[in-house]
Amino acid sequence: MSGLPGALVLLGLLAVWPAAAAEPVRVSLGDGLRTVEIGAADLVTISAAGTRRFGIPAGRLIRIVPSRVGLEMTWGKARAERASLAMAGVRLETRRSALRVGSRDYSGVLEVWRSGDGLLLLVNEIPLEDYVAGTVRAESSEKWPAEALRAIAVAARTYAVFQQQRNASKPYHLVASSKDQNYAGWIAENSPAWEATRATAGQVLSWQGSVFPAFYHSDSGGYTEPPQTIFSGDGIPPLPGIRDEFSLDSPNYAWATTLSLRIIGDRLRQGGVDIGEVTGLTVLERSASLRIVRLAVEHSRGATTLKGTDFRRLIGYDVIKSTLFVPAPGPDGTIRFEGRGWGHGVGLSQFGAKGMADRGYAYPQILAHYYPGTSLATLK
Repeated sequence: MSGLPGALVLLGLLAVWPAAAAEPVRVSLGDGLRTVEIGAADLVTISAAGTRRFGIPAGRLIRIVPSRVGLEMTWGKARAERASLAMAGVRLETRRSALRVGSRDYSGVLEVWRSGDGLLLLVNEIPLEDYVAGTVRAESSEKWPAEALRAIAVAARTYAVFQQQRNASKPYHLVASSKDQNYAGWIAENSPAWEATRATAGQVLSWQGSVFPAFYHSDSGGYTEPPQTIFSGDGIPPLPGIRDEFSLDSPNYAWATTLSLRIIGDRLRQGGVDIGEVTGLTVLERSASLRIVRLAVEHSRGATTLKGTDFRRLIGYDVIKSTLFVPAPGPDGTIRFEGRGWGHGVGLSQFGAKGMADRGYAYPQILAHYYPGTSLATLK
């Protein structure tokens, strides 16, 4: 197959990477919250600032809000079922059951912190492999082939370890959203996401001996993008973009949408772009994979240049699914966008991983295809 130089060599050759994972992972489940409600089917142990410790009976809904001096906590109607804590944060944990927030369960520990603006930060502290399983479940379908899920598990673990190292001194390492990685919380033991996690336990990708942010996306649209054209910062390796014939079966390989010039102008202005009434769009620059790098928004006061990634973000990631698109003027003041793929196009294509697994490729081959020049290693 094209695009797979040396892929077979990686099978069975796992180096031992000399650095250990920083455990546990700390994941932000929400920041700027006015209230947090947590429940459990087991006794919940509360620790405040490492000194005060008390238990709350099973089945109680614990409500935490900011107070004038710290946190106010209630778990019933009686006076004895409330606590006012002159402390910035509390830890909640159980011995056996998961902790529930809304409709989702979480293993590990939940922490609630009062932030500087008088709102709340909710953090899930969890072992690395539990986090990887929850991420694989959120980022893919349990019906996908095992080798595709294993490839996604390695990419997710690599990204998580990189963020652990980079954000070690911060209140949390990652955000449970597409800003970092989607995360589904507690996962049943019989989930294929756990099988993929255990089959690749401790395995990460490295570039010249270091982990890197192993970005991935839904569908490349036929070509992946070098990470330097989309992302900046330390630790991003100069991986090349590749031709990707394995994403062709994705439901988003080809897409189209039509927007009015008025809606485009409204969304750009809402995002802080100072423009008049939009009259058209002109592509100024494309990358090697034909993604839009810069485009001009033409309007009643002139023309404003935007990055393709900024234009997509401002219009909406679910509306303009990638920057691999062609804008064409339509009737009655509209623009029709015809594009390919979904996501930024960097690194592994999730639907491409599925396509490769469907064709019999093992996960080391899938990773070698989408991250050429990297090595598969195992954390100590």
